[in-house]
Amino acid sequence: MTDAAAAGTWTIGDRVVNRMGFGSMRITANPDTGVAIRVLRRAVELGVDHLDTAAFYCSPGGIIDVGPGPVRHATDLIRKALTPYANRVLIATKVGPKRLPDGSWGFGGLREQVEENLRRLGVETLDLVNLRITRRDADITEWFGELAAMRDEGLIRHLGLSNITPGHLDVASRIAPVACVQNAYALDVRRDEELLRVCGARGIAFVPFFAIAGGRREAGATASPEAGVLGVARRHGVSEHQVRLAWTLHQGPHVLAIPGTGDPAHLEQNIAAAAVHLDKDDLAAIDQSAR
Repeated sequence: MTDAAAAGTWTIGDRVVNRMGFGSMRITANPDTGVAIRVLRRAVELGVDHLDTAAFYCSPGGIIDVGPGPVRHATDLIRKALTPYANRVLIATKVGPKRLPDGSWGFGGLREQVEENLRRLGVETLDLVNLRITRRDADITEWFGELAAMRDEGLIRHLGLSNITPGHLDVASRIAPVACVQNAYALDVRRDEELLRVCGARGIAFVPFFAIAGGRREAGATASPEAGVLGVARRHGVSEHQVRLAWTLHQGPHVLAIPGTGDPAHLEQNIAAAAVHLDKDDLAAIDQSAR
């Protein structure tokens, strides 16, 4: 079985992690929480040491609003599955968006959200907190400064940004070190290629979300229409989704992947993509058909 280490490593802050990680957004969808716990434990067994989560990842009523039963928080499931935490596992969370009492989405209350993440994960210090903004024209100075102050208090170890522009990165970097940037990026979603390059030049981890789902975002992955992806998948004897993940990892040594799933079989397929090596002909065929 392929280990997540097959994709190589990168350093986030002071932590070296495998570039193939895991996103927890979808583990709350199944009412059987035992499945989510098995998926999380299996991910770590397979070498995943970078987990992405958020206190607002919950179901029903959260980002993935499916499945009956009581509210299931990804952070709670992570605590139940993985405590006591191994020192090598980095858990990245994010703050900014929040569910309002009427079910709509709002923004703010960063200290409250940080404290909720600490409580739900069962830790005294969060490894990494990404400021997730909802508007790309937002001024992040005050918000990032607030997180930097909590970092100085010892509540947060490293800071990152999500859904940003290069200008936001410049603003934040003048306030505190930025350990990673987490933006939507996929074969068919490439508006942030400049940001990807800037992060590489500055040694900052670039962590795409929706690498498989692409433009479908929360709706999830479907079959790829790109002929190049299909052809490369056949040549390597892998799935289209694995080609998309492999393509993501080939965009630079600082690019990490955090595919999410609540299915044990899909988890193993995703991690196996860490070992898929695409040559220049593969990459050319994929890019030509996608563009």
